[in-house]
Amino acid sequence: MLSFVRFMLLFIGLSVLVPVQATMFKIATIAPDGTRWMEEMRKGADAIEKQTAGRVQIRYYPGGVMGNDQSVLRKIRIGQLQGGAITGGGLADISADSQIYSIPFTFNSYAEVDYVRKRVDPLLIAGLKEKGFISFGISEGGFAYLMSKSSVAGVDDLKGHKVWVPEGDEISRASFEAAHVSPISLPLTDVLTGLQTGMIDTIASSTVGAIALQWYTQVKYMNDSPLMYLYGTMVIKRDQFEKLSAEDQAVVSRVMGDVFKRLDTMNRADNDAAKDVLKQRGIVFVHSSDAETRHWREVNAPAMEKLKASGQFSPALLKVQDDALAEFRKGAVKR
Repeated sequence: MLSFVRFMLLFIGLSVLVPVQATMFKIATIAPDGTRWMEEMRKGADAIEKQTAGRVQIRYYPGGVMGNDQSVLRKIRIGQLQGGAITGGGLADISADSQIYSIPFTFNSYAEVDYVRKRVDPLLIAGLKEKGFISFGISEGGFAYLMSKSSVAGVDDLKGHKVWVPEGDEISRASFEAAHVSPISLPLTDVLTGLQTGMIDTIASSTVGAIALQWYTQVKYMNDSPLMYLYGTMVIKRDQFEKLSAEDQAVVSRVMGDVFKRLDTMNRADNDAAKDVLKQRGIVFVHSSDAETRHWREVNAPAMEKLKASGQFSPALLKVQDDALAEFRKGAVKR
């Protein structure tokens, strides 16, 4: 009996000495190191490790070292990674609905974006969860503007241009093809090289993105009419996330939720400041006339309606977005 008691005391003592196994989430992104995105996400990772007493750790792989968004998703599915900080367009491989904000010419202003996102963001996040991915919030990427080596004021000016579209982005492809342009598909990681070699000469990008990825060094003009709205989020494979205790899940969700709220606000200010930087670097801003803008929308509309009718997006989600836009615009007219 005495020997049994000694054995149990020894077992208990050894179990106290065994450290709790930490859960490591490996997260990849194309966001370059040193950017606001990476700074804030690293702060979040540090806070999570501290608040979980080291039980949850996050290791980031920035700058596209794990490949583009599609490569990152493939690596998540085979278990090489547990998550990624991915663009809305990149999330199309998980849920086609994730591109709903990227339909060209949907929004006229940030006021419209803010009104619609209150309704649609929660539905996008819920849709990702149904597909097996946990998102902690959506962060604005800003409006994408057309940037080129030569001036593009209207849709007719695109003829003869080598226009880039992101790999797998069927919305952008359909939009440019409607303008009788055959776009060139490349992963984000190859865009700078494509511009340098002349493979492409026209891109659509946010102002911050153009600077962070050095694309602005290869273009001379920017059309100042918003083309589409961009966003990003961090996702973790749901089955991996739900292995955490309820307490640790709550910590990760709260901390990363706060990170993406901060980024959402910061990125808008950064995009505005980036316009001034582009002007200082010699980028010429081109303004489309009302007639040119109207013509561009008219050319684009049938292709987008065809895409919507094909089932590219959930009809219910489209209705929420369209109803919110109509509601806002009606109210704006009254005001």
